[in-house]
Amino acid sequence: MTDIHSTAIVSRKARIGSNVKIAPYAIIKDDVEIGDDCIVGPHTVIHDGARIGNRVKFSQSVSVSDIPQDLKFKDEKSYFHIGDDTTVREFVTLHRASIEGESSRVGKNCLLMAYVHIAHDCIIGDNVVIANAAQLGGHVEIDDWVVVGGVVTIHQFVKVGKHCMIGGSFKATQDIPPFVKAASHPIKYSGINSIGLKRRGFTSDEIFTIKKAYQILYKSGLNISQGKAKIAEDFAGDPHVEQILEFLNKSTRGGFN
Repeated sequence: MTDIHSTAIVSRKARIGSNVKIAPYAIIKDDVEIGDDCIVGPHTVIHDGARIGNRVKFSQSVSVSDIPQDLKFKDEKSYFHIGDDTTVREFVTLHRASIEGESSRVGKNCLLMAYVHIAHDCIIGDNVVIANAAQLGGHVEIDDWVVVGGVVTIHQFVKVGKHCMIGGSFKATQDIPPFVKAASHPIKYSGINSIGLKRRGFTSDEIFTIKKAYQILYKSGLNISQGKAKIAEDFAGDPHVEQILEFLNKSTRGGFN
C-alpha cells in the first residue's frame, strides 16, 4: 500500500506504483511516473518528465527532472529516466534533457552520493557510483561499472568508458577510455583499474592483456595512431582490446594520455 504523508503535495495526474512511501513536504508534479517500492524523502521535488523505476530511493531534498541550465532551452517536453534499484542521496540535482522528446538517464543499481549534479542530456550506465559533490556538465556519457570520485568535475560532452575509476577532486576534460584509472592535474592515465576488474570477474590473463595494451598506447613512445595500430595487430581478436579501440576511434574529445 502506498503511504503518502499528509504534508506532501502529490499531483493526482502523477502515476505512482504500489508500496511507495512519500515523506513529509515532498512535491510530485503532474507528468511523473514512479515504479513500485520506491521511497521519496522529505522535501524532495520530482518535476515533470521524471520516469522512475522500481525500488528507487531518494533521500531528503533531492531535485529530480528540473529544467536544464541551458540558455537555448525553450520549455521543450523532455524526460529524466532512473533505473531500478538506484539510490539518490541528499541534495542531488538531476536535470532533464534539453532536446524535445529526449531523456537524461541514470541506469540501474547506481549510487549518487550527496550534492552530485547531473546536467541535461547526460547518460549514466548501470552500476555506476558517483561520490559526493561530483559535477557533470551537459551531454556527459558514463558507461557501466564506473566509479567517479568526490568533487570530480566532468566537462560537457566527455565520455567515460566501462570499468573506469576517476580519482577524487580531479577535472576531466577529455574522453577517458575503458578499464583505466584516471587522476592527476591535468588528468591522465594512472594505470589499470585492476581491483575493480577483479571484482567484476576479470581473469588475471585478461587484466594482463588490458595492461599491456595500455602500456603500448601510453608508455611506449608511440603516438596514439601508431599505438592503436600496434595493439590492433598484437592483440587481434581480443574482445577487451577491441572495446578500447572502438572507444578511441569514436572519441570526439581526445588528448587523454
